[in-house]
Amino acid sequence: MCPAAAPTRPAPPAEPAPTGRAHWLRVAREAADDLATDTVIREQAGKAPLDEVSRLREAGLLTLPVPGGGGADWATAYAVVREISTADGAIGQLLGSHYFLSWSARFFADPEVALRTAERSAAGQWCWGGGFAPQEPPLTLSRTARGLVLGGRQSYPTGVLVADRVAVRAVRGDTGEPLAVVVDPARPGVVVDAAGDTFGQRLAAGGSVEFDDVPVGGDDILGSLSADEDHLVPRAALAAPVGRLFSVQLLLGMAEGVLAEVREYSRAGHRPWQPVPSAGSPDDPQVLTAYGELTVLTRSASALCDQALDAVRHGLERGEELTYDEYADVSAVVSMAETAASRAAQESTTRALDIIGPRSASARLGFDRFWRNARTHTLYEPVAHRLRDVGDYFLNGAHPPFVLPA
Repeated sequence: MCPAAAPTRPAPPAEPAPTGRAHWLRVAREAADDLATDTVIREQAGKAPLDEVSRLREAGLLTLPVPGGGGADWATAYAVVREISTADGAIGQLLGSHYFLSWSARFFADPEVALRTAERSAAGQWCWGGGFAPQEPPLTLSRTARGLVLGGRQSYPTGVLVADRVAVRAVRGDTGEPLAVVVDPARPGVVVDAAGDTFGQRLAAGGSVEFDDVPVGGDDILGSLSADEDHLVPRAALAAPVGRLFSVQLLLGMAEGVLAEVREYSRAGHRPWQPVPSAGSPDDPQVLTAYGELTVLTRSASALCDQALDAVRHGLERGEELTYDEYADVSAVVSMAETAASRAAQESTTRALDIIGPRSASARLGFDRFWRNARTHTLYEPVAHRLRDVGDYFLNGAHPPFVLPA
């Protein structure tokens, strides 16, 4: 579905096989630098990111965490999403969603289905879109004479405009059980429409998908998304914090990206208009204080993110031995990191405009894209309920609910 990309920069002949973390972080940095060269123009045009996905595919980043592809671990995938997000938050969101969805079969499906799905995804270099968050009205799976069919409409899932596979949440009409379902968008009955009215994350390839009695086979149903602890094993429940940690990396990447760009703008000698000539200079105490506060805020959120990453890594290593109490610990730490990263992104992208002053209103400079992207993402992933869950866990020991990312 995505066209072939232009050739990427050739690697030095003596470079070792691209399997290590250092290699993939270098590839991500090169991809981020490439995206940064025209990010303002692309973001303002707001076209479906077919070319951007082709760049990621050509760099090998689409199959990064998939066996048969890059074979990288979760920590590397998170770091790649954060690096890409410093240059382009929308593409960072698209890539993070793709990583989570392309791995979802490992959480919800039986091992044979998960392996077949991973092998086909790696061989086809599929780009995944969609999402498993609940919505009203839900998509429905109905039993007919020709088998199960999928019907309904899902609004604004990430990546669907460029997806080779769309993963969605659907409810069985006979039992009411929510299931993870994957569909080829080229099938008859699947209609994808662009969402052209969003003010941020314009390149995340969000849209709406309508399913008109689309046939669903056995391998298309990955597994149950029930939040009932009597049916959902802790290993599968871990999918929620694993997926939400991509949102943390995205937000931190945007916070770090805007601070880096504004710092370069300040260092170049640009000063905002101020009634006092010396105000706004690199030696202005107000400017230095603002940079100091935002640096502390972002570094603090990054430290909490590292704790969440360690918790997720430990949970994944536990595998089938993971308990619900251990899952609750992981989920709570990730919720804390989400809250800190959301505040860091919103504060940094807002106050960066104040540091620059009236010139930040220039569409040519494009500084506003950081604020619009961060604000749009936090509207879809609000953190107020995360604080409530953390408080309930801290005070009452209540397990945080099983909440998958939007």
